[in-house]
Amino acid sequence: MSQTTRMTIDIWSDVMCPWCAIGYAQLTKALDQLGREVEALVRWHPFELNPDMPPEGEDQALHIQRKYRRTAEEGAAVRAQMRSIAEGAGVSLDYEGAQDEHGEAPPAMMWNTRSAHKLLTWALDEAGPRVQTALKLALFAAHFNQRRNVSDPQVLLDVAAEVGLHREAARAALADDELEARVVAEERQAWDMNITGVPAMVLNGKFLVPGAQSPETYVNVLRRVAEKEGQV
Repeated sequence: MSQTTRMTIDIWSDVMCPWCAIGYAQLTKALDQLGREVEALVRWHPFELNPDMPPEGEDQALHIQRKYRRTAEEGAAVRAQMRSIAEGAGVSLDYEGAQDEHGEAPPAMMWNTRSAHKLLTWALDEAGPRVQTALKLALFAAHFNQRRNVSDPQVLLDVAAEVGLHREAARAALADDELEARVVAEERQAWDMNITGVPAMVLNGKFLVPGAQSPETYVNVLRRVAEKEGQV
């Protein structure tokens, strides 16, 4: 019987990134397949896809058209393809909340995520990687499925409380300049490691896996890393 490999998986990610939600879901499937072969400790690190996003945010479809120079039709086609891949991974990117009096959902928006990253950094320190992951997944849901403004401090405090974090301690974290400096430093570290897009997973501090991969790819990579580390 093979020995269980303990592995740290550091994920650079943004709350705005659908591929990050997809990639984590695929990683989770891979870890389920590996069973007792790999025991993973997952930690999330900040990467802002749009660090200059203003407080009022930007319509998601218009943002994608502007940033990637796509027509409305091209943008819609890319979103449809991404949703199909997400469904295969078991991830919903669809709005699941209530509609207004006109039967319309709130607009899908892009927001500034600096404060969300501060909260995630604090959550890791305060409550450990499991709770940090719960917060990350709750922020994904707040953004994609509930279309809440995750740059709004009150929304962030509500989400923190939803996963069991202390609301007033979270409020203090959002006002902490030292935490902000740490977020900036970790983002700079990502660039120093040649991480230019997310998700980016670093296994045991050494092996970079860029992008959202299939479960099979993650299984193969995790096994190879374990073998290289001489732990199986």
